[in-house]
Amino acid sequence: MKFTPTRIPDVLLIEPEIYADTRGFFFECYHREEFRKNGVTADFIQDNHSVSVKGVLRGLHYQVAPKEQAKVVRVVRGEVFDVAVDIRPGSPTFGKYVSQILSAENKKMLFVPVGFAHGYLTLSDEAEFFYKTSQFYSPSDERGLRWDDPDIRVIWPKIDKPYLLSAKDKTLPGLRESKS
Repeated sequence: MKFTPTRIPDVLLIEPEIYADTRGFFFECYHREEFRKNGVTADFIQDNHSVSVKGVLRGLHYQVAPKEQAKVVRVVRGEVFDVAVDIRPGSPTFGKYVSQILSAENKKMLFVPVGFAHGYLTLSDEAEFFYKTSQFYSPSDERGLRWDDPDIRVIWPKIDKPYLLSAKDKTLPGLRESKS
């Protein structure tokens, strides 16, 4: 696996080594020792799998202490525009974001450390999104930020239909209004 720091160095782009032949392909999507050797020491304890149709925008989500989560995210079918926003107080990249196209075709993964809000926009007709987390989901510790926060200014891709957000995601605060 190749681990490459993004423009926010704690967020890592992970590119697995693909073994392909006429039968199909194989790759390791998680290898604890390889991850640790590359600075990812989170203990992943829950796996999640979601399906979204084109235009679904999920996020920007995070959990607060003591249930904050690190994540390793990937797409197993389709394509998404994935975003991680630095929300660590005092960080030199506070309020900045990184984005990456993740797809079943490119097989890229993203490590999103603790202290980041995360979200994605489904670009394909349907996408299956899979992610590992370092904490169990905790509704009482879940928080989020507006997907269109003018202080963060994520440049989301334009698609041929309106974005679809959950009722909860439509009412999330901006970075300045967030109390977390």
